[in-house]
Amino acid sequence: MSPEKFQPKIEQTARQAGNTARNAANSQWSRVLARMGFASKGIVYVIIGGLAALAAAGNGGGTTDRKGALQAIYEQPSGQLLLIVTAIGLIGYALWKFIEAIFDPEHKGQEPKGIILRISYAAIGVSYTLLAIAALQLSLGAGSTGKSSDAQAQDWTAKLLDVPFGRILLAIVGLIVIGIGGYQIYKGITAKFKKNLDLGQMSDTAQKVAIAFGRFGHIARGIVFGLIGVFLGFAALQGNPGEAKGLGGILQKLQEQTYGPFLLGIVAIGLVAYGLYAFFEARYRRLGQA
Repeated sequence: MSPEKFQPKIEQTARQAGNTARNAANSQWSRVLARMGFASKGIVYVIIGGLAALAAAGNGGGTTDRKGALQAIYEQPSGQLLLIVTAIGLIGYALWKFIEAIFDPEHKGQEPKGIILRISYAAIGVSYTLLAIAALQLSLGAGSTGKSSDAQAQDWTAKLLDVPFGRILLAIVGLIVIGIGGYQIYKGITAKFKKNLDLGQMSDTAQKVAIAFGRFGHIARGIVFGLIGVFLGFAALQGNPGEAKGLGGILQKLQEQTYGPFLLGIVAIGLVAYGLYAFFEARYRRLGQA
């Protein structure tokens, strides 16, 4: 029997699989998980920013990353249960990013800009999936969430430097990360993120507060991304993976500068604002049809 005779059946099976996946993506449960995900993301950033703000004020705290925030949750009363709930939310957030990447509910399209954005959504999905796994491992008694963001950044930087033209590739990655940071700052300045919120469901006061948090939060997050990219550039120039920094390392570097407590405090408050904005996303985010 010729392969052509199987083609209609193959196409029909593929369409059915696609429709099943879209129905799952548009289900009430997937949307509930997505909203839980935005809330969990908000909790993580509020903890990171809050601990950094305390460190800047000289009142305890410390500079940490997303995994450090999970550790802080685990150390609270009923921390194991709280961490499991947070992990479920992080899985929900990762799921939504995969839905955005595959089904394009926000209609980013097939143009180069849209494809790049959708690839970035998939990368974010992978990142939050790994973070959720780390949270579950910690909640089940692993003792820690694994390597810090600094250690991970330095590990993959070292691997990239070992390949042919590794320094050039690392420099390109650094420029891309700086570009991501710049885009975050642009979103904060222009409040471009507003289109993701169902403003019609919000009171005037809620709109003003959400936009204020979103502006400050996106700018602070953009600064952090930009600095991560800069240090990747330093690593490329010097051929030294130890120069690479993650979120925790960037916050620590800010603290070590002249006027460090002030600089760290501003960025820390901005990260708290970003986390609080994520809570508004959990309630009012538009979740378009896939």
